[in-house]
Amino acid sequence: NIGSSERVKEVVNAAKANGCAIRIGVNAGSLEKDLLEKYGEPCPEALIESALDHIKLLQDHDFHEYKVAVKASDVFLAVAAYMGLAEAVDCPLHLGITEAGGLIGGTVKSSIGLGNMLWAGIGDTIRVSLSAEPEEEVRVGYEILKALGLRTRGVRVVSCPSCARQGFDVIRTVQKLEDALSHIKTPMSLSVLGCVVNGPGEARETDIGITGGGNGKHMVYLSGVTDHHVENDDMVSHIVKLVEAKAAEIDAGTSVSMDTLHGKAA
Repeated sequence: NIGSSERVKEVVNAAKANGCAIRIGVNAGSLEKDLLEKYGEPCPEALIESALDHIKLLQDHDFHEYKVAVKASDVFLAVAAYMGLAEAVDCPLHLGITEAGGLIGGTVKSSIGLGNMLWAGIGDTIRVSLSAEPEEEVRVGYEILKALGLRTRGVRVVSCPSCARQGFDVIRTVQKLEDALSHIKTPMSLSVLGCVVNGPGEARETDIGITGGGNGKHMVYLSGVTDHHVENDDMVSHIVKLVEAKAAEIDAGTSVSMDTLHGKAA
């Protein structure tokens, strides 16, 4: 949308003068008319050709600090275009499923599309595009990276769906814990399971875990080992304190006895 080569040159000169990079953003919804006439419709080949044309334009102006996006709202189209572009060029790629939709639908589409490409080793930066608050875009993008093991900051929650075996309200508990622990940046894992069927197995693999029990008492696991019980009414605040203490311990690089951190509840 900059226009002629001369106008692009002005932007290139400004970028050079200020040490800035340029992102080439190709979008299936705004392809050049000649490419639409050539291919008949937006397709991977058209997106790739558009990207290569713009790359050449920057290179003709002796500018090489760029990254490229070939976005589409169709997951299959976007993934095919990025995979083809990754084979054709050796430059940073900016991934995105554009105009993906609302919070739920857009999250699913972005997870499938970005997840496929990142799993294949394609991509250097990402943008999750949602018809939602920008903070939600960041949260979804980060959760995608965490699920793929590309980022580890913060608490990774392992939790179960609602079922008849649960000893407490897992859904509401997880919501409260995620909100209460959003300030934690230390990489660690927390399992929240409503029953003792799968709970112990998951808890053994996490830093802190809790499984539902009878009579309003639930088992707390520390470093995969059963440690103590906690009452239902105190569960959320108790787990938050344990996570905060564990995060402080990890950050300090020490091995403090967890007994001293939570008072060893009965």
